[in-house]
Amino acid sequence: MTGMAKTTTALETPLREQLDRLVAFTPTAAPVLSLYLDMRADQHGRDHYGPFLRKAFAERSRTLTGEARKSFDRDGERITAYLGEHVRHSANGLALFACATKDDFFQTVQLNGPVEQHWLFIGSVPHLYPLARINDQFPRYAALIVDTNAARLLVFSLGATETEREVRNVKTRKGALGGWAQARYQRHVENFHLHHMKDVVDLLDRVVRDEGINHIVVACDATARPLLMEQLPKHLAEKIVDLTHLDINAPEHEVLSRTMDVLREHDADTDVEQVERMLDAWRAGGLAVVGPEETLLALERGQVEELLITATPALLRRATIVTSDGAPGPLDIDTSAPATDLDTERHRLADHLVAHAHMSKARIRFIEDPELLSEVGGVGALLRFRI
Repeated sequence: MTGMAKTTTALETPLREQLDRLVAFTPTAAPVLSLYLDMRADQHGRDHYGPFLRKAFAERSRTLTGEARKSFDRDGERITAYLGEHVRHSANGLALFACATKDDFFQTVQLNGPVEQHWLFIGSVPHLYPLARINDQFPRYAALIVDTNAARLLVFSLGATETEREVRNVKTRKGALGGWAQARYQRHVENFHLHHMKDVVDLLDRVVRDEGINHIVVACDATARPLLMEQLPKHLAEKIVDLTHLDINAPEHEVLSRTMDVLREHDADTDVEQVERMLDAWRAGGLAVVGPEETLLALERGQVEELLITATPALLRRATIVTSDGAPGPLDIDTSAPATDLDTERHRLADHLVAHAHMSKARIRFIEDPELLSEVGGVGALLRFRI
């Protein structure tokens, strides 16, 4: 009775694997370009990143000399060619990293989720804070839409459908029966619904296990809800973020939009809980640190279990980057964002924190509410251990 799996969208290499490779990049004296573009078309169906790129490339090229300028110009030519030939029409955002001098280093990530504003970072290493934040904004999760005779299980990643699987059974009909015949038919319907929910849970369990899913959003009606919840084992029930309602035949874009809203509402609540947990532990002298300097030291020592960092780098408190090995060099930035967001030292600090967290396998939580971390300089961490 269980339908065959069908892949609806082929995604790029998993973002975590790409982040691994980018974090491993060793600092270089040559210019490393980290380009983030909003690829969404305007109301006339036209891309609007061209003027930004032409201006940024021309102005930055004039500031460089010798081999650095040759490397930068080669990267600019290759980026222009890539944008003209290789970007799929469905991409709403693009992250691209290049350094011609470093063995023609060139990596791209085409995104279904949008990039807010255009950004060009030029430094000694790839600038990864925006990419890590996109990964946090558009997490990988499962959406289960279920009624008493059908179910759809969709896995979303980076704002797009990765896979969709279905369970379709024969729809039961209400009969105009009476007496013992009605009771017998009712038992038949209840047994049918029970087996259907077992099929659904078996599929969900297999997908969650095989694909490493940590979050599930469930959409079902009042009739299906108790039947499903009775069959869910504890390890699946604990992964359910919330229950909502969607029609079983809702289009994919509606499923994505609604379940992402549910997921973000849940994340906002858990952001508050985690920040409070961190602050309580810090005040009690427990397993937590706050502020840029102490957090960087803890990251360097491998102590951090979870990094909590503001989603707005401009709100970070300025600090000296206290680590020495692999610390990024000076950073230049061109952007279409407001001038208030343009603080190179804060962006460099934000990137260094995130890169260290990724290298040490710490979880990274971007805190959207600017007030939650304001008293501690925009960053802190929960620790695995103290030294």
